[in-house]
Amino acid sequence: MSTVEESALRRPWYREPMVWLVILFPVLAVCGGITTLFLAVRSDDGLVVDDYYKRGLEINKTLERDHQAETYALKAKLDVNPGTHAFSMNLAADRSFTYPAQITVTFVHATRSGLDRRMLALRQDGAVYTGALPQLAKGDWYVHLEADNWRLIDKLRIR
Repeated sequence: MSTVEESALRRPWYREPMVWLVILFPVLAVCGGITTLFLAVRSDDGLVVDDYYKRGLEINKTLERDHQAETYALKAKLDVNPGTHAFSMNLAADRSFTYPAQITVTFVHATRSGLDRRMLALRQDGAVYTGALPQLAKGDWYVHLEADNWRLIDKLRIR
């Protein structure tokens, strides 16, 4: 035997690069699996509901409320003032519309349902409504304005 072969036979296993290459990929797979499991357990995506069939049937009722808002020609202008933690809203509609005493305002986060907030806006003067602004995270929000039989949806960006 040559000296090269003898030295190769005497090298310990941990000095062989191929051994580490073979070990690397299973170790990476285990680390990736643990990370995925940790993220899945820690974050609640809130996308799956148990009563999906009932929720699907409620869509028709929701669409009827949207059509009712179109019938009244409802339009809303929302002014948000994060400094005073308040918002005001001017509501415009046709003459047959009766302005409610209060409107439910729901701030729906675009991606995280756990951040959603529901507030009441009280009628102040004519078609002006005001309410307390909840602490909202930066990002895109949907604003749902709802009363008896109608609903308006708009977008809001908090910077």
